[in-house]
Amino acid sequence: MSKLKIPGVSFSLKRALGLTKLKQKISRQTGIPMSESGIERKLGRLLLDKIFKR
Repeated sequence: MSKLKIPGVSFSLKRALGLTKLKQKISRQTGIPMSESGIERKLGRLLLDKIFKR
């Protein structure tokens, strides 16, 4: 990897292959997040709802 980088310019292989868009589409259709932080947020919310009986 080159140490010479241009500020503000980046490349994402996942985005170029369309994986990001596919994951977003699946998440929206199922209502289940695909990211680790999204899953943690959803599980935390469900747990708190159960505890406080919302």
